Amino acid sequence: MACEVLEMIAEELQILPKDRLSKLIRDGKSDSCFRLNHYPPCPQLQLLTGQNLIGFGEHTDPQIISVVRSNNTSGLQICLRDGSWVSVPPDHTSFHFNVGDSLQVMTNGRFRSVKHRVFADGLRSKVSMIYFGGLPLDEIITPLSCVMEEDEESLYKEFTWSEYKKSAYKTRLGDNRLGLFEKSAVK
Repeated sequence: MACEVLEMIAEELQILPKDRLSKLIRDGKSDSCFRLNHYPPCPQLQLLTGQNLIGFGEHTDPQIISVVRSNNTSGLQICLRDGSWVSVPPDHTSFHFNVGDSLQVMTNGRFRSVKHRVFADGLRSKVSMIYFGGLPLDEIITPLSCVMEEDEESLYKEFTWSEYKKSAYKTRLGDNRLGLFEKSAVK
């Protein structure tokens, strides 16, 4: 399913061949992974604090794409451009796709990675299953020339997936991890 969505993105952006993005996560050396998150109910703690409990703090996913499926418990929120947060209605029959930092770079910012967070429900258990479409560790991440307009400058310097991962592990979850690779940060 992630590959099909990446191929639709490639088609829309006129990236050829159509499987240029999807083959990165189909590669036998792909750094893709699957994670299951469980957020148990914490009614006593929520009563004491009077606040929603953060289950997973704000962040963007570093991979090319993430596919999320959850049970019918609310908690997932995305950050809008104005900095406000909106809840994603829970729907155990739907999949949610998040653009990752790598796809943001490859499209030179045409697709933006989605900052999101998860709150734990005070009364109900939340379960999320996430497929993170990762690239091979030695894959060079740079804006694709086929998406660039004539005379358009790259917003990012070239780096490998391995370099990005090492850099990301040295930062806090909510930090702009792409900031270290932005051309404006290099000057």
